[in-house]
Amino acid sequence: MRAVGYQIPAPITDEASLVDIDLPKPEPKGRQLLVEIKAISVNPVDTKVRRNASPEAGAWRVLGWDAAGQVVTAGPDATLFKAGDDVFYSGALAPQGTNAEFHVVDERLVGRKPGSIGFAQAAALPLTAITAWEALFDRLDVNKAVAGAARAILIVGGAGGVGSIAVQLARQLTDLKVIATASRPETREWALGLGAHYVIDHSRPLAAEVAALGAGAPAFVFSTTNTDQHLAEIAELIAPQGRFSLIDDPQSLDINPFKRKSVSVHWEFMFTRSMFETQDMAAQGEHLNELARLVDAGTIRTTLGETMGRINAANLKRAHALIETGKAKGKIVLEGF
Repeated sequence: MRAVGYQIPAPITDEASLVDIDLPKPEPKGRQLLVEIKAISVNPVDTKVRRNASPEAGAWRVLGWDAAGQVVTAGPDATLFKAGDDVFYSGALAPQGTNAEFHVVDERLVGRKPGSIGFAQAAALPLTAITAWEALFDRLDVNKAVAGAARAILIVGGAGGVGSIAVQLARQLTDLKVIATASRPETREWALGLGAHYVIDHSRPLAAEVAALGAGAPAFVFSTTNTDQHLAEIAELIAPQGRFSLIDDPQSLDINPFKRKSVSVHWEFMFTRSMFETQDMAAQGEHLNELARLVDAGTIRTTLGETMGRINAANLKRAHALIETGKAKGKIVLEGF
């Protein structure tokens, strides 16, 4: 089968950073599904792994987590899907990835693709949607009020991949006032179009930007990017006893400023459930099925920002390079081989 991989971690400008290769088609075992990949999207985690993770000597590492495709065969213990089912998912961190014609994935991590959108639009959603869903409802528990705080959430990076779906989920499924951050006219309009009540500029001090809205101190803050740069401002602007969640990888994270306000800090890492095969691992498939229902109902829309052509090394290099600039709007998708 055709695939894209690498053998040595390298900058995306290096010719060997991503290479077109041919690999054996995998076979599903246990509760796995064999999926024919129709479309993929690229996430910051792809670029981080490519730069830092070394495969075994002589082996190829295939990246990619987000995918939409069609089930070819199901493993002997799989019961949730059958051949011919259209699915979408973001899989697990460790196995070989979705930048290939065929991929195996545990069925508990898989959802039925929304019927109202195509494979490219569906591939843009899984990783970011699960991350946003878990951050909002599992970690921040946004439906539980914070006494005296404004019923509001600040989403730092509201036009990025995770921010784009978090804005929609918060606006459509809660009564929160949604404050997103964006620093360019096009990303500001993107966030407003997704449902943000307010958009503030994260290139300016966030506490003053939030205060100028006159909406009060928000109960919740969800930081998707550059957390270390904004941490002091977040500690100043969040309500006492508020809840703060983050998903990025700051070089250091001094949470001492949150002590005087008794702010709780919550990491969100969507691969935790699959990595440790937690008892509630199937929640991710359930989240995706609910997301598909919301998409088909017109409540949530795809966050596809740009399609970069077919799945091959040249196009994946362009996608990785754009993500590494930090200026991508929505999700970057590749479709077909």
